[in-house]
Amino acid sequence: MTAKWKALADRLAAEMDNGDREPGSSLPQILDQVAAGEGSKATVNRAYQELEAMGYVVSRRGRGTVVRNRTRVRVPLSRYEHVLEPGGTRGPWETATAEQGLNGRMEVEEPAAETLPAPADIAERLDLSPGAAVVRRRRRAMIDEDVVQLQEAWYPTDVAEAAGLDSPTKIVGGVLAGLIAADIIPAVAAEFVTAEEPTPDQAARLSIGARVPVIVIDRVTRDGTGRVIELVRITGAADRLSLVYSPLPLKVRRSRSTRS
Repeated sequence: MTAKWKALADRLAAEMDNGDREPGSSLPQILDQVAAGEGSKATVNRAYQELEAMGYVVSRRGRGTVVRNRTRVRVPLSRYEHVLEPGGTRGPWETATAEQGLNGRMEVEEPAAETLPAPADIAERLDLSPGAAVVRRRRRAMIDEDVVQLQEAWYPTDVAEAAGLDSPTKIVGGVLAGLIAADIIPAVAAEFVTAEEPTPDQAARLSIGARVPVIVIDRVTRDGTGRVIELVRITGAADRLSLVYSPLPLKVRRSRSTRS
């Protein structure tokens, strides 16, 4: 027999999946659920905790338990294309979300830029020695008032200084535009994608439950000489992102025996 708290959580989850409870709406107060016969205070509280762990709801001060927006945002491989065009005023995230009719923006986190010794994993991605001085920039990608991605960008110090990326302010047009303006030309990029359990800090900042995995994308950009000029580490809730790697060119070689 299903526990009463589990039955309540499952029913509320189904209502959210079906659209009967819209994102941003509040669930009834716990005491109201008790008065409606949904169970004891402990039962309703356990159900709400389960929904929060699964990423269905978040707790908001002054609003109680709120239905979380789980609409997926398409993150296309081509999100950097328009940024490489001169005269742009939007970064990759703002460009990609605007094309989907979403109110996306990038917020700089404090301190926006700081010089740090490179952690071992960051140094490896940047082809530097562990502990080498690097510049880190931090920001968060928003949809309306929701934090959808956490971003950390890392640069060799000389690259950051030349492109003005060691400044504590937002880079108009995006960082890649700043690199191009400094004649540091991105030539090729590679992305490494993994899925992980969120840390408590990531779960809190992304407003997700402990059982919602995060997608971690390391985007490594090199110039024409092969030098790494940027590492961007993107961490986002897996239930809010859809990575679209299309179109991808396919190089097919025909054997001589199949040629007419």
